[in-house]
Amino acid sequence: MPPSPSKPKSKARIKAYRGGHRAEMLAALFLRCKLYRIVQRRYRTPVGEIDLIAERFGTTVFVEVKARSKAASEAETLEGVNQSRIARAAQYWLARHPAKAATPLRFDIIFLTPGRWPRHLTNAFGL
Repeated sequence: MPPSPSKPKSKARIKAYRGGHRAEMLAALFLRCKLYRIVQRRYRTPVGEIDLIAERFGTTVFVEVKARSKAASEAETLEGVNQSRIARAAQYWLARHPAKAATPLRFDIIFLTPGRWPRHLTNAFGL
């Protein structure tokens, strides 16, 4: 099947896309160091995407990864997280993995800023 014709992507868009992949990889590594098991990365659904799905001690964790150039913008970023999109995507995933629906669930956010340790907000918001 030939690739679909589309507009060429700008250099800035390609850089942002690669930066997002790098941030998710670093966040997954960070979580693995904290004894989380990564279940899926970049889980795409018709209703949205979940950056990371992880497990730790029987708890299923849906993780949103946010990479920013300044730590000061974390508060703005937290307000801008589309919680309903992530919750809908999590419900979609749970519908396809019914055994996990009975386990405790949590929504976390990991902030990545150059030159700083990742900041992990556990239970950042509820379903």
